[in-house]
Amino acid sequence: MLTADALRAHLLAARLAGEVATSRETSLRSYRLFAARDPRALIGIDPERHWGQRELLSLMAARCGVSADPGYTTGPDVIDPERTLAALDAFAQRIGEAARRGAPVLLGTGHPHRLLGFYGGLADALSAVGCEVLTPAQGRSVDILTRFGLRTYALDYVRGVALVREPEVGRPGCEPGAHCHSPLPVRVALAAAADAGGPLPELVIGDHGWVCGAGQLGFEAIGLADTDDPALFVGEAEGVVSVAVPVDDGVRSDHYRPLTRYVVNRACLSQ
Repeated sequence: MLTADALRAHLLAARLAGEVATSRETSLRSYRLFAARDPRALIGIDPERHWGQRELLSLMAARCGVSADPGYTTGPDVIDPERTLAALDAFAQRIGEAARRGAPVLLGTGHPHRLLGFYGGLADALSAVGCEVLTPAQGRSVDILTRFGLRTYALDYVRGVALVREPEVGRPGCEPGAHCHSPLPVRVALAAAADAGGPLPELVIGDHGWVCGAGQLGFEAIGLADTDDPALFVGEAEGVVSVAVPVDDGVRSDHYRPLTRYVVNRACLSQ
């Protein structure tokens, strides 16, 4: 069994926590966009209160461990591994509760090349204990506004994990596709599940728009978030997101495998 001490050491060695690759400049830019209510930073959250840049910095210092000094504007950002471990424990608790109920779940990621394995392992473990891993709206087109203009993507599932592909290059069984922070895919998936009259997820697990979009619609949602993802932590502070785990979301995919093992063990799931 992977202990908290062993995982803490791994978080620091892999730069999932501690000094991370996400720069302070990138994080501060996201806080400015969020304060201006730019949809690119909101990713599905509709904040109840005004969040200025200083308030966001204070929140991210409290939730992630980034420097609270507004004068620190360049260099690497930092995630406190103790906050990551505490949030992973809360994350695992929510998954364990869903597993004990045999609850239907929905998993989705906007970082398939990095995080698909993490969520896929959770999907496998949840399925093994009797949870239905939902795959609504597979193949459905989703129009998403990107910096290159309006692009059409296809909603797909790999190992039970939702992601979006560019239809002209995506094929079943090929490598997962697009990097996407939009909440539109989860909205399409949830609407399709409701229209089909089948089960709706009692827990949504993912990142970015998958968590924020589902949480804003009233679904219990938990996920991973980097220092430049203030939306999930604002959602958590306002009660829209149940758990946001601070972790660098851009390291090598195999570095997330110990996190899967830790969560599965903590949630008392069998693989």
